[in-house]
Amino acid sequence: MSTLSDLLFDVASLLFPPVCPVCGRLLDDGARTLCTRCRMTAPLTRFWEEFDNPMTRRLWGLLPVVHASAFYYYTEGGAWRRPIYAFKYGGAWRLARELGRWYGGYLAESPFYGDVEAVVPVPLHWRKLLVRGYNQAEYLAEGIAAELGVGVERRSVVRLRNNPSQTHGGRRERWRNVEGIFGVRRPERLAGRHLLLVDDVFTTGATVVSCASAILSAVPDCRISIAALAVSKHGVGIEG
Repeated sequence: MSTLSDLLFDVASLLFPPVCPVCGRLLDDGARTLCTRCRMTAPLTRFWEEFDNPMTRRLWGLLPVVHASAFYYYTEGGAWRRPIYAFKYGGAWRLARELGRWYGGYLAESPFYGDVEAVVPVPLHWRKLLVRGYNQAEYLAEGIAAELGVGVERRSVVRLRNNPSQTHGGRRERWRNVEGIFGVRRPERLAGRHLLLVDDVFTTGATVVSCASAILSAVPDCRISIAALAVSKHGVGIEG
């Protein structure tokens, strides 16, 4: 049975035909989320296919991760930054979930995520959640978890402080900005499990490292892998 939100979405689609959030063209008949051209030309990282990939290497010196990957590369001002702005600031939560499912399909085929037992979205502070209305990382996590066939652990990890946005600022400022901002309130739900920590963007890694460190401090017997939707090449030491 359709929900009211689904019906409203269908009506809106008739009045305002859906466009690709990357290139802005009208979506082809039958296309989901992105146009066929953008799907075929997406700058995918393929990190999930490699154990020793640039993102995992960047994190090994900071965190004992099992595996780490990001779905696609982005650049400031580039077309593939637009979907992130759409679901982060434009209310396009459905887009976040669909991109999560696309990403999750690849993770499900990877040899490194088969024993993941729960997906944990990086939490927002409650004040920011009230303003935005949702946590985009939760919708990404929902999509990924659906493809992996596991649940989403939403309430065990909390953001203790409403830190400033990580959008601007240098590397040192970003790391100072996220020191001690996460906590764990239900450690028993995470104990002994392989967790997949999900966030939307990996730039310096400061946010996911801070969050994962808080989890490991409270639950030292769990294992953590990390999945970000987008990553900057500079953030993982790739030139060009």
